[in-house]
Amino acid sequence: MAGNEAIAEAAVQAGCRYYFGYPITPQNEIGEYLSWRLPEVGGIFLQAESEIAAIYMVFGAAGAGARAMTSSSSPGISLMQEGISYIAAAELPCVIVNMMRGGPGLGGIHPSQSDYFQATKGGGHGDYHMIVLAPSTGQEAVGLTMLAFDLADKYRNPVMILGDGNMGQMMEPIEFTSAKKHLAVKKDWALTGALGRTKNIIKTLYIDPVILEKRNLIIQQKLRKIVESEVRFESYMTEDADVVIAAYGTVARIAKTAIKVLREKGKKVGLLRPISLYPFPYQAFTDEAKKVRDFLVVEMSMGQMLEDVKLAVCDRSRIHFYSRLGGMVPSYEEIISQVEKITEEVR
Repeated sequence: MAGNEAIAEAAVQAGCRYYFGYPITPQNEIGEYLSWRLPEVGGIFLQAESEIAAIYMVFGAAGAGARAMTSSSSPGISLMQEGISYIAAAELPCVIVNMMRGGPGLGGIHPSQSDYFQATKGGGHGDYHMIVLAPSTGQEAVGLTMLAFDLADKYRNPVMILGDGNMGQMMEPIEFTSAKKHLAVKKDWALTGALGRTKNIIKTLYIDPVILEKRNLIIQQKLRKIVESEVRFESYMTEDADVVIAAYGTVARIAKTAIKVLREKGKKVGLLRPISLYPFPYQAFTDEAKKVRDFLVVEMSMGQMLEDVKLAVCDRSRIHFYSRLGGMVPSYEEIISQVEKITEEVR
């Protein structure tokens, strides 16, 4: 399956029954797949009139207790930011998929990673965060999509799957486990009718600043629990590494090929891959910096994840950076060249 189709099927198997979205390349296969797949399981697919409309439809379905999702690509996600802020403020669970494309502006349809800040630092207005998960393979995208729905329900918070155009289009074998059990959460806060119980109210407007401050503190307390419990990362051949490559998503996958070639040349290189971009695995990078000489951050942006790596490493190791922009994808040969420059500098 293509990555986009795998994510769509994973959402169905995770219990998603409502999808609202608007077409934009390179993620259109998600909506196309769900347009026929959701009706097969009694679900609803609706192509909204805009990305703005789509995110508020997700707000409504989530407020009624349903598992709901939307998907888009970079400029479309930008249009959703106000609605995402509202969903976070209302503490509603939902899943949002962003298959990133080159920017800024309308940019192009080729893969990029330049939405990292938007995804991990809030994106919309106010103090909030989404949980952000970054798969590097189609199979991992399936598992993380299913996990995303469970985490959204567990924390009553939006969760984003952050991929790129390469991942969405690339085809590879995918396995689904039909016996997977998903988190069963009682949604006694949902708007399901008030017969026989106290009415529920979901809102984000609090005129009294004292009350609004309390609401913000409740959300921040929840985010602290997420930071404590939901950090995910992969360490690959870092045990004896002199140089550790930091990369996520598609770039991390390319880096593994570079590492294989470099190891054959006798160079001790490893990979530290964040899987959760929020919460970011700061401690994993801090620990690695205590024993490694150099980090090479590789990403398809002008150094957005680089800032988090710098915060974690905090001058304990040297940090080098390499990027391609606007839809260009770094090759494994380019990564090898960068590592070789670093090792030559040490000599």
